[in-house]
Amino acid sequence: MKGSKAEILPFAGASTEVVPEPPEWMSEDARGVWVRVLPILLNERRTITVTDLEIFANYCVAIGQVAEANRILEKEGLTFNGPSGPKRHPAIAIRSDGMTQARQMAAELGLTPASRGRPTIKSSGEEGQAGLFDL
Repeated sequence: MKGSKAEILPFAGASTEVVPEPPEWMSEDARGVWVRVLPILLNERRTITVTDLEIFANYCVAIGQVAEANRILEKEGLTFNGPSGPKRHPAIAIRSDGMTQARQMAAELGLTPASRGRPTIKSSGEEGQAGLFDL
């Protein structure tokens, strides 16, 4: 594709002074993603709002599941001996599902190179600001 990529524009009102704490029910891995990535999305890139936190929480959980499955596979290996011979470890499917879910939500949240290159909607009132509800 020729031409320059579209600029990612912040949503009007996306920034918040206080980054919300991760939910208590999240795993340690998921909470780590929340703490590391959310400030960037809310205050630096300003590409999501607090109303997007549910999908971001799901993204964090998916990444946490991938990390946990990786630790299990590292410890137990990719296969195990079942009654009928070697079998693929169930954590492989869990890891794969988590990666798929994380990739889909990352695209929704603008966390992939391709999703950051998509055009955004500019609000009519503010130059350089995208209005989520200004359609």
